[in-house]
Amino acid sequence: MAEQQQFYLLLGNLMSPDNNVRKQSEETYDTIPGQNKITFLLQAIRDAAAAEEVKQMAAVLLRRLLSSSFEEIYPSLTIEMQTAIKTELLTSIQQETSPNIRKKVCDIAAELSRNLIDDDGNNQWPEVLKFLFDSVNSDNVGLREAALHIFWNFPGIFGNQQQHYMEVIKRMLVQCMQDQANPQIRTLAARAAASFVLSNESNTALLKHFADLLPGILQAINESCYQGDDSVLKSLVEIADTAPKYLRPNLEATLQLCLKLCADTNLTNMQRQLALEVIVTLSETAAAMLRKHTTIVAQSVPQMLAMMVDLEDDDEWAMADELEDDDFDSNAVAGESALDRIACGLGGKIILPMIKQHIMQMLQNPDWKYRHAGLMALSAIGEGCHQQMEAILQEIVSFVLLFCSDPHPRVRYAACNAIGQMATDFAPTFQKKFHDKVISALLQTMEDQSNPRVQAHAAAALINFTEDCPKSLLIPYLDSLVQHLHVIMVAKLQELIQKGTKLVLEQVVTSIASVADTAEEKFVPYYDLFMPSLKHIVENAVQKELRLLRGKTIECISLIGLAVGKEKFMPDASAVMQLLLKTQTDFNDLEDDDPQISYMISAWARMCKILGKEFQQYLPVVMGPLMKTASIKPEVALLDTQDMENISEDDGWEFVNLGDQQSFGIKTAGLEEKATACQMLVCYAKELKEGFVEYTEQVVKLMVFGLVSLTVSRVRVAAAESMPLLLECARVRGPEYLTQMWHFMCDALIKAIGTEPDSDVLSEIMHAFAKCVELMGDGCLNNEHFEELGGILKGKLEEHFKNQELRQAKRQDEDYDEQVEETLQDEDENDVYILTKVSDILHSVFSSYKEKVLPWFEQLLQLIVQLICPNRPWADRQWGLCIFDDVVEHCSPSSFKYAEYFLRPMLQSLCDSSPEVRQAAAYGVGVMAQYGGENYRPFCTGTMRLWLWKRSTLGLKFPCQ
Repeated sequence: MAEQQQFYLLLGNLMSPDNNVRKQSEETYDTIPGQNKITFLLQAIRDAAAAEEVKQMAAVLLRRLLSSSFEEIYPSLTIEMQTAIKTELLTSIQQETSPNIRKKVCDIAAELSRNLIDDDGNNQWPEVLKFLFDSVNSDNVGLREAALHIFWNFPGIFGNQQQHYMEVIKRMLVQCMQDQANPQIRTLAARAAASFVLSNESNTALLKHFADLLPGILQAINESCYQGDDSVLKSLVEIADTAPKYLRPNLEATLQLCLKLCADTNLTNMQRQLALEVIVTLSETAAAMLRKHTTIVAQSVPQMLAMMVDLEDDDEWAMADELEDDDFDSNAVAGESALDRIACGLGGKIILPMIKQHIMQMLQNPDWKYRHAGLMALSAIGEGCHQQMEAILQEIVSFVLLFCSDPHPRVRYAACNAIGQMATDFAPTFQKKFHDKVISALLQTMEDQSNPRVQAHAAAALINFTEDCPKSLLIPYLDSLVQHLHVIMVAKLQELIQKGTKLVLEQVVTSIASVADTAEEKFVPYYDLFMPSLKHIVENAVQKELRLLRGKTIECISLIGLAVGKEKFMPDASAVMQLLLKTQTDFNDLEDDDPQISYMISAWARMCKILGKEFQQYLPVVMGPLMKTASIKPEVALLDTQDMENISEDDGWEFVNLGDQQSFGIKTAGLEEKATACQMLVCYAKELKEGFVEYTEQVVKLMVFGLVSLTVSRVRVAAAESMPLLLECARVRGPEYLTQMWHFMCDALIKAIGTEPDSDVLSEIMHAFAKCVELMGDGCLNNEHFEELGGILKGKLEEHFKNQELRQAKRQDEDYDEQVEETLQDEDENDVYILTKVSDILHSVFSSYKEKVLPWFEQLLQLIVQLICPNRPWADRQWGLCIFDDVVEHCSPSSFKYAEYFLRPMLQSLCDSSPEVRQAAAYGVGVMAQYGGENYRPFCTGTMRLWLWKRSTLGLKFPCQ
């Protein structure tokens, strides 16, 4: 009893607002053996005399214990103890008087059930199923709620008996959704039904069978939203995201409900945004299905625009010196984001005609909020409506430029935003057609001294414009640009000294950098105009609030140095290096979120490009902080629904829903800096080569881990890029050192080829592996490597064919249309690109191992033969022939044993309608003649005669002509 009382005290301390007390209690709790924890926690939950907050804490801890440590604790308990736990939980649910505690105990029961489904799908707790059936039919509303809550939390609770109980499950949900006396039962039943649908998202037959539950779910959404509960609406968003086809039979009703809720200003902003989110999500996950309901989509567009008008008047806005993060909960941001996404999802052919007239009317509205929203809407739809807007760009740009002189500063700001976005979305066409008008308008807007926020945004738009502007177009404006930028920089530098304001200066410094980056050596005459002031800023802007300005100035100096070249920059190089070194020395004192870090890392890499081998002397200072940043490990967590309630995405977390009320979370803070640091390491290895050899060992360890780490894709791309470069660096240490390094990275590269989910990253990894094999040559792969690589390449080829079949099936789908075809063609190009990388790897293996590798190649032979069949797409035939070209070139005369597979297709391909296929075939005939030997002589002779005859009679040209 005394132990239990001490445990209650511990539970109370775990909830203490005092961090020290709480931390000490957590450490004490962690030392208690798992079995004892279960005993104490169950006793606390069942103790009627215990305070509710203590019982609640005990329930949360027991659920977490079962979630995180089930395998370590539960199987080692005695059968009697396991039975007692199950019995106690069900008894507690039946006897608990507090609805809140009962709900928490239901969460525990659901978690235990989840863990008691064995590998064969058997539920090792059959009593809980009986409890569900009994409770859902009970007169006790609390027990009906409990049954639905458990089922909602773990819809897979029936395990392999689900099919057997299918009708019972459906009847249970329908019955509860029709409970007229208890609205909370209807809501819970709708949530449970949605959860069941989501957990069976790939079971088409089940989704059809449960389609008639959707009207009940929609009714529950309508009712619950007006009771302040948006939980069922959130479930509908999830269905739209992961099982959109479930909505098809009732799509009209679903869209109408969402439209109604979105338009109802009596609801909360969040509820209205969630309703809109259903429509927008469907535009991304089931665009073809939604395109059949353009009338409702057309009605949703004004709702998005109306949200964008929901702005507050703020007299201080134009003078703000700190840019606040967007309020993602605001209607204005939600509306703009929705418009961007639905335009990308449904395409400009659908969206632009729906929105164009609305925007034109808004731009003529006397209320500034409407003009602002209209311009921001133009910015939002540019990416999705690219093709359609490009045709009327002259009209759009001419109209937008007028608003650079609008009487309201926030409208002028929105005009700058639209120009900057169009400069990115329509580059370089935008720059080529409108350079004179746009540069003039932006420079004029940058003179708006009384509205710094507008000034800064005009400078930001100029950055967007110059980043993608062809050098030849920018040069005629250099004098004017430089003059304006210098005048503003000097003025704003004085303002910084006198008033401490720095927002405009931050953007102007980046504008100067962008102009120099595009102008390159043409910026030399203006170098001396800017460099003294820029160095002055770096030397003196040491206060915490000036960190971003200092970082951007460091970036600007390094970009100017790179633009003007080593000869012009060298007189300042020593002083600049000393400034950077001073910042670097203080690097350990910088906070983790200091913006200077990423700017410094990139600046060092540019200095390396400028100085070349002379940069090597600075590596001892640079590499420590760089490796520290590149080694950042992301914080990850497996969270259930309860934990998710306590963590916000605003805290830097991003989540992926795994189903069964569980999500994978990753804290993204620092990951962009990590990616930049990894890319800079690639730069050093590329520029310094053997001069980087001292660091290859520590870098290769970091990069091998980076290949498979759960981070941003840029980290994995940098890791792949670095591998062949690091081998080049290590060559100077001799073959033994080189071989050791290769062995360390080889396993990781092959594994990454097999597991990488992102096709863009995968292509980089495959390319890097091929380059490494070419570099290392014969003997670099052992039998295990060949076995694993062969299996992976075989899988990639089989996946290639399977994906083509799936695309053909989609072309037969009832929702197929020309936009779907565009998507399918993009997917096809993606697949073909991976096929080219398979070819690269095989080329590297053939060129290194010659005919010795042919027995290994035979496991892939039939798949390569399948590629060159006459009915395959031209890209398949091209790359299939390229692979056989390599077989002939590197493995002859032994290659002739495969001649029966490729000689006839190669001959036929000489006259193919595709020039790429003809080229691959002609190259093959050439290498047969050059390397094939006597066996190929008759074929080559006959081929030339045939080719010359066809050339003379059909007018065909050789591929090289």
